[in-house]
Amino acid sequence: MKSNLITRGGHDLLVAELKHLWHEERPEVTKKVNWAASLGDRSENADYQYNKQLLRKIDRRVRYLGKRLEELRIVDFSIEQEGKVYFGAWVEIENEEGEVKKLRIVGVDEIYDHHPQHISIDSPMARALLAKEVDDEVDVITPLGKKTWFINSISYEKD
Repeated sequence: MKSNLITRGGHDLLVAELKHLWHEERPEVTKKVNWAASLGDRSENADYQYNKQLLRKIDRRVRYLGKRLEELRIVDFSIEQEGKVYFGAWVEIENEEGEVKKLRIVGVDEIYDHHPQHISIDSPMARALLAKEVDDEVDVITPLGKKTWFINSISYEKD
């Protein structure tokens, strides 16, 4: 089961996506569907078929976002988190081979292609890092076996 936690920034992005889909994309595609439908035979009308399919896709996403936003719980930075790894933290880690990664622990809804540094709170790496401090050693079980990481730094975005 996926967690219902989200950062304020992640929540704002989902709300913006929902508004964009509902107020801009959907009306535009609806106009195209109506225009294509007015041309007559819909069975061989590629514009109609494509835009109708696009409209269904938009409607599915709008329904999903509407339901999901009701379930999500925004987690803002709290001063008690300082110095330890919790939800929303940016963590720089390093392994024995000197490989360094900087990751942010976020909700599953915030994992995007354009944020390769974001990892889900539900991931094995995030679970291993939670409540740890700088200089702690963390063992993470991966498909390739156990890996040991050292925590170099922890920071938070303080909205």
